[in-house]
Amino acid sequence: MSEENITRLELNGKEFILIGTAHVSKQSAEQVKEVIEAEQPDSVCVELDEQRFESIQNKNQWKDMDIFKVIKEKKATLLLMNLAISSFQKRMAKQFGIQAGQEMIQGIESAKEIGADLVLADRNIQITFARIWNNLGFWGKAQLLSQVFFSIFNNEEITEEELEKMKNQDTINAILKEFTDSFPRLKVPLIDERDQFLAQKIKEAPGKKIVAVLGAAHVPGITEEIHKEHDLKRLSERPPKSKVPKIIGWSIPILIFALIAYTFYANPSAGWQQTISWVLWHGSLSALGAALAFGHPLAILTAFVASPITSLNPLLAAGWFAGAVQAYMRRPHVRDFENMSQDVFSFKGFWNNKVTRILLVVVLANLGSSVGTFVGGVDVIRLFLENMR
Repeated sequence: MSEENITRLELNGKEFILIGTAHVSKQSAEQVKEVIEAEQPDSVCVELDEQRFESIQNKNQWKDMDIFKVIKEKKATLLLMNLAISSFQKRMAKQFGIQAGQEMIQGIESAKEIGADLVLADRNIQITFARIWNNLGFWGKAQLLSQVFFSIFNNEEITEEELEKMKNQDTINAILKEFTDSFPRLKVPLIDERDQFLAQKIKEAPGKKIVAVLGAAHVPGITEEIHKEHDLKRLSERPPKSKVPKIIGWSIPILIFALIAYTFYANPSAGWQQTISWVLWHGSLSALGAALAFGHPLAILTAFVASPITSLNPLLAAGWFAGAVQAYMRRPHVRDFENMSQDVFSFKGFWNNKVTRILLVVVLANLGSSVGTFVGGVDVIRLFLENMR
């Protein structure tokens, strides 16, 4: 049995065998099978969390779920990230004939075959993204969303040199590689904290002999961190939200509301003018955005009604409501998401895919509402100043 890519450790009377795999290598899956069969470990740890494990075990789990339910259960962000990762993997598979993640599937199957305990050793992916998100400012968040968005629609071929580099990264790291270069702080939640989490889970795995199937990039960090104690509860906490954006977000609508209220008090006629201006600019521009996306008539009407109201509440957005109505009237399934990476290659596919249509409704309705806030706000201030004179 080849010892290449294998790291052996002994700690507290337990033997740990770390297999550093390449997520885009067929040979890695074969080595995982060979090592587990030869070593007969008590436990097999895999670099997966429960959600990714479920998606492997139950491949129809996402296919039968509609987007309305996804939004309601607040899984939209996870689904977007899964779409980006799936699109990234499909392009590699199409170009090189590779099934990404096969070594993890092999680890699960081999553990079952020898009767070993299976340990899902990675941190919940939503927690990881939440902690990444917390480390970014406003523009950083905008850049990250743009990068994820363009990674979905990017159809550039991956060179042989880039593929070789990816063999030392996991899929998440590979997608966010350029972004972490620009924002070094993201290395902590994306790599360092996961090394600590994985090391602690591996150390706590039952039995005397443990095999861990890991991305090769994590092995050096885990080899160091496994000798320390790590608080899994702390590493799994969602970061507290900053109060500054909330304060700013509420200050603007309160100012607009106060100006209209004062104008009503001083000059009811001018107050009505302000109110009508606010409603018409917001409603019309948001509805125009939904119409440009060829949204369902009820989605367009929803954008018109919701925009003047949601603009006064930073926790809400007109595009969400318009998009929810569009999703309800033209309800897609996650199979539409899975086909998205192919559909976006043609105008017809992009236009007919129900998911891209919803995204267009949400984005353009929100864009129209944002323009409405600027134009309507300026008009409210103009009428207020005229009344003050």
